[in-house]
Amino acid sequence: MGLFVTDYPNDKVYAALVPWGLKRHQQARGLHFVTFSCYRRQALLRSARAKRMFELALEQTRRQYGFRVTGYVVMPEHVHLLLSEPERGTLAVALRR
Repeated sequence: MGLFVTDYPNDKVYAALVPWGLKRHQQARGLHFVTFSCYRRQALLRSARAKRMFELALEQTRRQYGFRVTGYVVMPEHVHLLLSEPERGTLAVALRR
């Protein structure tokens, strides 16, 4: 199992180990594979109600920014998304919502 941001003792240690200079290809009309974890990898999405709340929030954000959801998987402690780029704004802004 890999290490997570919460496994590092402080931000300086984490920053020293994260690769820098990665190229992001936004606004290239491609699909983006996005993964994110719940806080400290807690199983916050374990219940059907929590998963439904996530799906409703994703749909609201999808409509607001105009992107397509090609696929997604909701696991108890993390989510995988395959998304198009939004018609309005950037993917980074849309995902902060």
